Amino acid sequence: MDVLSYRVFLRKEPEGGFTVNVPSLPGCITFGETLDEAMKMAREAIELYVESLLAHGEEIPTENEVLEYTLTIPAHA
Repeated sequence: MDVLSYRVFLRKEPEGGFTVNVPSLPGCITFGETLDEAMKMAREAIELYVESLLAHGEEIPTENEVLEYTLTIPAHA
């Protein structure tokens, strides 16, 4: 069984909870009230996304060629 790994970005929302975005899977966004729930929802969203791609005979994106950097720039007031 192959294993796929995806980065997820979590954003704490002002009204509470976390929005989760999976950059390598366009439109794969979910939400959870707690960090644990957000991660559970992210796993489910990724699994359903990949399942749909397979069902439609589409290519499954991977992050094999993804490089990640964080750039720091000065803040301007």
